[in-house]
Amino acid sequence: MPKILIIGACGQIGTELTHKLREKYGEENVIASDIRKLNNDIVNNGLFEVVNALDFNQIEHIVEQYHIEEVYLMAALLSATAEKNPAFAWDLNMNSLFHVLNLAKAGKIKKIFWPSSIAVFGPTTPKHQTPQYTVMEPSTVYGISKQCGERWCEYYNHIYGVDVRSIRYPGLISWSTPPGGGTTDYAVDIYHKALSDGKYECFLSEETELPMMYMDDAIRATISIMEAPAENIKIRSSYNLAAISFNPEQIAGEIKKHIPEFEITYKPDFRQKIADSWPASIDDSEARKDWGWKHDFDLDNMTSDMLDHLK
Repeated sequence: MPKILIIGACGQIGTELTHKLREKYGEENVIASDIRKLNNDIVNNGLFEVVNALDFNQIEHIVEQYHIEEVYLMAALLSATAEKNPAFAWDLNMNSLFHVLNLAKAGKIKKIFWPSSIAVFGPTTPKHQTPQYTVMEPSTVYGISKQCGERWCEYYNHIYGVDVRSIRYPGLISWSTPPGGGTTDYAVDIYHKALSDGKYECFLSEETELPMMYMDDAIRATISIMEAPAENIKIRSSYNLAAISFNPEQIAGEIKKHIPEFEITYKPDFRQKIADSWPASIDDSEARKDWGWKHDFDLDNMTSDMLDHLK
């Protein structure tokens, strides 16, 4: 079993990824870490270390202490939050990646997972069925940092042979963890508000279509790309990843099948401009061809599962 370190284990994706990796590889082989020690299952039910993703020496110490072979770098400042603090977002999103890449370059890590995002695309990118290789002119700090990160991942692989793997996450929807400050957060919050209030005021317009994915699929994709043979990973920048695309009106329609009295209203804010710069749907045929990616959840069964768990 590989020794695995997850940096940013208490975040929206990190939480569920940690649970799944511990289930798969054993609690003694998966070391969770984050900037602070919370009182939650991630901290209390397995090995946990306080690690600042910006501190190279801290990361190196944990890697050496536990003989880490694989690192999942999940620490990041997401799109909406990053726009409020651009300098810190750039620092966190970029330098944490350099720390891990340089440890791998020095032979101290065998394999890295680093998440990219549909935020690498911009308003000049083809909006529908966005291809793997296309124009990328991101207009957000988050997108700029992710695009640069993709280039560095590819560079470290080609020049130094670092085994780094990445996928471009679409909007992610989960019942078990709260949103992390992203533009697609409405698609999580809407379920909570439907059950608690019977209504929801959406910060995006009703026709804003975005690529989305249920967290179960995202976690499975993340582990699948890491378990794939190295020769199957043809793209070392980041793979397009897709499951479903919908707009707020469509998700509200699905919720009304379960909660007929549910009402939605619209009050677009600064996140609308971010969403408008992103694709409406993604072509992920390269991931499906190279390492066998396929999604399980559509809007219908995702909505049923979300509401069942939140009840």
